Amino acid sequence: MTELLQATSMVFQWEVVLVVIAASLFGLFMGAIPGLTATMATALLVPVTFFMEPLPAIAAIVSATAMAIVAGDIPGALLRMPGTPASAVYADEAFLMGKRGKLGLALGINVTCSMLGGIIGVTVLALFAPRIAEFALEFTSDEYFWLALLGLSCAILVAGGDPLKGAISMLIGLAIAMVGMDSVSGQVRFTLGNYNLLAGISLLPVLIGLFAVTELLRSLPTAGRGASRGETPRREGFGGVAATTWRYKGGVARGGLLGTMIGALPGAGADIASWISYAISRKLSREPQKYGTGHPEGLVSASAANNAALSGAYIPALVFGIPGDTVTAIIIGVLTTKGITPGPDVFTEQGALVNAIFMVFVLANLLLLPLGLLAIKGAGRLLAVPTGVLYPLILMFCIVGAFSANNSMFDVWVMLGLGLVGVFLMENDFPLGPLILAFILGPIIESNFMRSILKSDGDLTAFVDRPIAMVLAGLAILVWTLIIANGIWRRPGRRLATSETAVES
Repeated sequence: MTELLQATSMVFQWEVVLVVIAASLFGLFMGAIPGLTATMATALLVPVTFFMEPLPAIAAIVSATAMAIVAGDIPGALLRMPGTPASAVYADEAFLMGKRGKLGLALGINVTCSMLGGIIGVTVLALFAPRIAEFALEFTSDEYFWLALLGLSCAILVAGGDPLKGAISMLIGLAIAMVGMDSVSGQVRFTLGNYNLLAGISLLPVLIGLFAVTELLRSLPTAGRGASRGETPRREGFGGVAATTWRYKGGVARGGLLGTMIGALPGAGADIASWISYAISRKLSREPQKYGTGHPEGLVSASAANNAALSGAYIPALVFGIPGDTVTAIIIGVLTTKGITPGPDVFTEQGALVNAIFMVFVLANLLLLPLGLLAIKGAGRLLAVPTGVLYPLILMFCIVGAFSANNSMFDVWVMLGLGLVGVFLMENDFPLGPLILAFILGPIIESNFMRSILKSDGDLTAFVDRPIAMVLAGLAILVWTLIIANGIWRRPGRRLATSETAVES
């Protein structure tokens, strides 16, 4: 109790509260601009944290990251251009809701469920951090291989429509992910002699190119003919948020818990958590046919998962000093510069600081609601700007975002090239979601497969010789079996025969 009171007094000082508010506003700005990510916002804050005490420094990064993830939903819903990777999975869903006059509802759900998911994540973090971290440390390359392969199954599940086109899109993503040097063997692949490709293709140019640039190119025929598409969120537009969130409360809880668990696995992160949560939500839904048409149920689960994953990533970071994602890697670096080494001893020697960090999480997530809704109101004014003015500005930010990935103009050309690829795929009804997810998970699958093969000396049975690996393998095989069976059932001949039988009867 003494540590709890001490933590409360540490958090509710005007310096800490002011830092939380300022960092939240900065995160809103960074996340709302396509191409500027939460990781970039965190990296830009690091020089500022050198002049702060440990708690304000951590509070700045926590607040900016949480707010940037939520702000990334705004351009996704307004212009179908997700501001962050974690927002990409449901950008289409929110955008289509906006075209139906429910933009305020879509963004209100994003903000509300992100707040609730974040609080679920903080609660789990505070109550079960050591136990969850212990479970995460049981994972070897075998388990990570099956987990990533199971996640890749979501590439087909989130595709909807034609599973074959989803599979082709997924294979394109895997092919792009294979460019560069193999992380295990050092073998150079598909670089065509270009040294810029030795390190592979970065995620940020791919994401910006396939979503933002693709949408800009598809909108060129109508650019300059008036304001941008969509509807400005009206005051009454937020009226259905509470009712919709309550209706899908199970999805909020599931997304929050799933996001925390995935976030606790080093290398996973909010983007993978939101993809997997969206796919599971679609699979368990009573109305799966509505997904991809502007259905709020997918928004609920994925929004809760991505913010919960932010909290989950701190579990291995604080308990064992193992970064769960790039943001927690920066956090560990900041703590180390302050003379604090993350690990089990932190909970005994710095108990008040740990409790204060948990309180900062809660405060930052509570601020999501008022600041997020204010940001939505302000962002709605973007739709009044003529597209001839707005689109060049967005393209400028896209170029800055792609260039900043590696300070390379080559990444800008990659972004523009993938924008053209995205236009071709979209015009031919190939979904972009499987491509992005395969690009993210491809290197994880390959590197863990190679590590397992090397340590087992080529023995494939080593992939299922541990209980957790065996369970994950069974789930992955089951999902792929269902996908193949579904594809066979949906064959044109089968559908035609079924329809003729129905007519005869």
